[in-house]
Amino acid sequence: MTGIDVPTTRRTAGEVLAWSRVAITPVLHEAVDTLPASTRLVVGYHFGWWDAAGRTARGGSGKAIRPAFTLLAAEAVGGDAAQAVTAAAAVELAHNHSLVHDDVMDRDATRRHRPTAWTVFGVNNAIQAGDALLALAFDVLAGSGHPAATRGSRMLTAAVLALVDGQAADMAFEQRTDVDVAECVRMSTTKTGALMACACALGAAFGGGRPAQVKHLRAFGEDVGVAFQHVDDLLGIWGDPAVTGKPIHSDLRNRKKSLPVLAAMRSGTPAGRELAALYHRDDDLSAAELRHVADLVTDAGGRAWSQGQVDTLLARARYHLRAAGLVARAADELFALAELATHRDH
Repeated sequence: MTGIDVPTTRRTAGEVLAWSRVAITPVLHEAVDTLPASTRLVVGYHFGWWDAAGRTARGGSGKAIRPAFTLLAAEAVGGDAAQAVTAAAAVELAHNHSLVHDDVMDRDATRRHRPTAWTVFGVNNAIQAGDALLALAFDVLAGSGHPAATRGSRMLTAAVLALVDGQAADMAFEQRTDVDVAECVRMSTTKTGALMACACALGAAFGGGRPAQVKHLRAFGEDVGVAFQHVDDLLGIWGDPAVTGKPIHSDLRNRKKSLPVLAAMRSGTPAGRELAALYHRDDDLSAAELRHVADLVTDAGGRAWSQGQVDTLLARARYHLRAAGLVARAADELFALAELATHRDH
């Protein structure tokens, strides 16, 4: 494992993400290169490395926030980020497995401003590519040779199983009209919070952190993950397509029972009742109706509630950083990255 430069001053969140991307990209490429040609093509396309014909492209690969958390967590407990690069890459591979499968299940046609893998290569090929990404995640982790590799594999297994459970709940919600806010929060904790928590705990474990530090960093990651889901749900309604890569009001068009929507529907307000009636209609909503539905979510308090939850979760996440007894510079960078991940206008 090659070394990673150890910073002497605090970096911005953008600098941390760039540093993390440079560190994990060779590991990702090396892993993907081991795949059969057909699956390799789909995976590389999903990562934005090449187009559908295999020609080099400049598509976006995502911010890679989770692996950045892994590397920072290793430094925060006094370890060397270089020892956690394989763990960080494994987290990114597992995360992208979930993205490929989510796009199929949600029938999303766009990700990172490009057609999704299943729309280009077909559902079956996309499912196989997602499976391959998950297999690579565990292969990279097991092959790291790190003393914490076995423990780390079990941590990642638990996170993926929680993620799958959360995705199953999310899909089940589509068929129900009685979903409550607490259920949606639990779903978000498993679907989104579990892998973010694992990313931080893995970094702490590979960095040689004490059990208490691993526990606090896991809790930090879970809180940031749920806050991230709140923001993602807000962007799914009001996000700028130029930033999100998805059409405006996409979650409303799909009648997604997201956190702000459920909070609004369960508010007991006239706006909430009207929202529920529109949401449970069988026919498609027009563009004007979608704008009205978005306004109803605001009027019923769903938007403000989710924004308030982000603030509460970030405050709790900061507590865990302070309680863990971490290297100050790395802890500051962890929180700056958490703020970037949950920035409401990005």
